[in-house]
Amino acid sequence: MPDTKPDLALDANGVCSACRAYEQRSEIDWDSRERDFLSLVSQLGDKSSSGYDCIVPVSGGKDSTFQVIKMKELGLNPLAVTATTCDFSEIGRRNLDNLRQIGVDHITVSPNPKVRKKLNRIGLELVGDISWPEHVGIFTIPVRMAVSMNIPLIVWGENSQNEYGGPEKAAQNAELDRNWLEEFGGLLGLRVSDISNISPISPDDLVLYTYPSEEAIGRLGLKGLFLGQFFPWDGLNNAQIAKAHGFETLSHVVEGSMVDYENLDNHQTGIHDYFKFLKFGFSRTSDIASLYIRRGRMTRDEGLEISRELDGKFPWTCLGKPLEEILEPLELGVDAFIEICDRFTNSDLFQTDQKGELVRDAKGNLTKLAYDNPRD
Repeated sequence: MPDTKPDLALDANGVCSACRAYEQRSEIDWDSRERDFLSLVSQLGDKSSSGYDCIVPVSGGKDSTFQVIKMKELGLNPLAVTATTCDFSEIGRRNLDNLRQIGVDHITVSPNPKVRKKLNRIGLELVGDISWPEHVGIFTIPVRMAVSMNIPLIVWGENSQNEYGGPEKAAQNAELDRNWLEEFGGLLGLRVSDISNISPISPDDLVLYTYPSEEAIGRLGLKGLFLGQFFPWDGLNNAQIAKAHGFETLSHVVEGSMVDYENLDNHQTGIHDYFKFLKFGFSRTSDIASLYIRRGRMTRDEGLEISRELDGKFPWTCLGKPLEEILEPLELGVDAFIEICDRFTNSDLFQTDQKGELVRDAKGNLTKLAYDNPRD
């Protein structure tokens, strides 16, 4: 991982916190962790009057499909809850339908699409994240459903601070709560309460993006647990298990990525990942390559080469949909989009001309200056 990644620490040997966290997994007694998980489920189940053991937030992707399969294997009765994505793809729809066919009750919550489009543009222009409303909603909507249906447990996937690198205390945390959401949940400094002050969007239109009150959460005794802190987490393994249960992948790698099995549901994902590249000089290919290197699936040199080849390409398409069509609901053209891109680009990381202007090739791609961390 590059040293530009937020919250990432490199030790004296140049090894990042994500690698160190992964090394510690070999020392974990996973059988004991499983017993801890089932004990927590049993304790919280006594508080539930819903008939469900837990809520599993699901997109239909490989990880949430695996989470539902795992809950069923453990003999639990989960309620699957979907906070709908911004620009749903056809393969995403098929995979979400497939998840239901595993045999699970499922509720879909769809925020007002007119408001969502406005929030997409606000997120893109203010914090450089077109998916800002989706990243808020996937954390708030399942919690609101848990409170309204009296289900005191939410089972999330991996702790991203452990899987991808973050502060040690956060990386070892097994619970997702309001504090974790506000620090690591993708708000990027833009609070939901700010929206009505900077736009004509009413607070009444933002209910689904608002976390329930501490009083409501405390009354229920709600807990959100990271499944990856109780069972060994591996995205590729999750994908293989999901495929064995009907999950569908592409016949080619996803644009801006190096695999065919993730980020399949949202046409806006390519833009989201591209802005990470502009801000920090790495994107989804580097993330996945690093996961593979930690697990011995490729060498570090191979990972660097793949990142050079695939990371950070200009998002002319995502899941086959042209950029112009993705931007159209936001009433935004490609030229205006590029202007926004430039505002969020860390020019210290990319080639510029004598005037300090970013240099793009014929396909609109920037040239990153360095693909390895500096060495002493």
